[in-house]
Amino acid sequence: MVRTDPVRRPDQTLYPAPSRQGPDMDGTQPQKAHLQMVNFRAGSMILIEGQENSNNFYIVRQGKVQVSSAAEKMISDSAQVCGPGDFFGVVSCMARHPRTESATAVTDVSLISVNFDQFGVLIQNHTPIAMKIILGFSKKLRQIDTQIAKLTLKKEATEDPSHLYEIGEYYYKQKRTSHAIYVYQGYLQFCPQGPHVADTRAKLKSLGVPETDIGKPPAPGADINRKFANDAIMFSENEPGNELFIIQVGRVKITKIVNNSEIMIAILNTGDIFGEMALLENKPRSATAIAYGDVTAMVVNKANFQNMVASQPTMGTKLITILSERIWVAYKQLGNSLISDPVGKVYDTLLTQLEKNRVKFGPKTPYSFPFGVKELTSMIGFSPAEGAQHVAKMMQNKVFSLNPDQKIQCSDIDDIRKNVEFFTKMDERKKSVEQARFRK
Repeated sequence: MVRTDPVRRPDQTLYPAPSRQGPDMDGTQPQKAHLQMVNFRAGSMILIEGQENSNNFYIVRQGKVQVSSAAEKMISDSAQVCGPGDFFGVVSCMARHPRTESATAVTDVSLISVNFDQFGVLIQNHTPIAMKIILGFSKKLRQIDTQIAKLTLKKEATEDPSHLYEIGEYYYKQKRTSHAIYVYQGYLQFCPQGPHVADTRAKLKSLGVPETDIGKPPAPGADINRKFANDAIMFSENEPGNELFIIQVGRVKITKIVNNSEIMIAILNTGDIFGEMALLENKPRSATAIAYGDVTAMVVNKANFQNMVASQPTMGTKLITILSERIWVAYKQLGNSLISDPVGKVYDTLLTQLEKNRVKFGPKTPYSFPFGVKELTSMIGFSPAEGAQHVAKMMQNKVFSLNPDQKIQCSDIDDIRKNVEFFTKMDERKKSVEQARFRK
């Protein structure tokens, strides 16, 4: 029988991490993190996907651990094997959600267990660990985004400055003048020899841009704190970037143009960090950031990013927490793509929003969602017409209604979870029937 309990040696109960010398930026002395060390024998289950208890994560000290999850199997056929210096369990720990992966000891292993509330102290003393997690998560998100694009859009997700022309065309046809000007100017800046230069220059002239300003790149902002007016593009998808943003005041809308439709990916609030993917991986932006009201944001470039993580552990913790949450949401999107019934996808998207906001479930618990039908359909990736049809079917359920602001409200959120369970079981039955037919 497989052991599931850790086997500890008496001399490996607590492991004090070495502390950094000197005071922090605020003048206080750095703390010491007392990190627990645990051992597992080969074959032992260390984590089980779906477990509610996710207060810690592990760093491998000795041995090998195999890590797998239902979502990861959609990305790669082979399970991940972690060795000394690798980490696992961070996503669920930092995002404060049930375990997203299972972990099994391949050999006898010695692990360092890090509790959620110890993480800031850990990275304060060991910046390379934080950077390894951040870079690993950034790469993982790219992989997941690529897989989601394959499953939902039936095509590869590619980011390239040459696509700026197509984005500009979308805004031009939608008569969103300021957005079209921003993206067209970006196309001329990054693709000066592109095939659409002449047409882009003509479009900019028709939009009232003076000849002397056409193709002129915007002056780089020197201030660490920048202000953006309502509806201003902060950066566009497919645009190269080397800065991340931290919202000081206001909200930011993250969108993407898919199949000639604008999909809303998220609405970010004060304190949120975004734009780090381009900075960390030297790849063009994967989405567009638009000020959702007047916005003030702190800007961090590549030159001072690592210094920021080292000198401000809370910022590094915040970034890893945000990346963990994004990976968790991405895993949920992968699961959503497997639901065959479109109405089931709608219910599942609402459930993800409730879980993301950590709404407590209970009988007859009401909840008002901060978005309407249009935003909901764009989250799933439906076209406006298709999405309206599927949401209308869901709205036939009497627990749903629209408030005066046309936002979706539900009088019993437990009904949402029950419907997701129903649609999931229906898919499992279909899969079982298909497998039985295949065996025959």
